[in-house]
Amino acid sequence: MAQASKNARTSSATQKFFCSCGGEVKMKTIFENGKVKNLAECEKCKRTERRPSDFK
Repeated sequence: MAQASKNARTSSATQKFFCSCGGEVKMKTIFENGKVKNLAECEKCKRTERRPSDFK
């Protein structure tokens, strides 16, 4: 029996990011000036950053 390659083995891990105010950070996609932008936004205080790790 053949072993599955290391690339075929997948693990699903999701990270949840939280703002300093206690709200959860969600990713949003915005189409602006002909470009697609991904923004991270806090649901509670509506603060936006470029990526979720910037909320620290």
